[in-house]
Amino acid sequence: MDSTTTLIFIIAAFCLGAILIMKKDQIPAGLRRGLALVSILMLAFAFFLIVYSFLTM
Repeated sequence: MDSTTTLIFIIAAFCLGAILIMKKDQIPAGLRRGLALVSILMLAFAFFLIVYSFLTM
């Protein structure tokens, strides 16, 4: 597995989560739920990739 693409995905997932938390008041209500769901899925997969990379070291 290419560690560069994994690292980029992990950084992007955490940045998306941080931006959604910081700007939650400025996001329209209809869009907020979908973005939160996508962010949760991306963060869960990022945590899985972190654990997987530690286990395969």
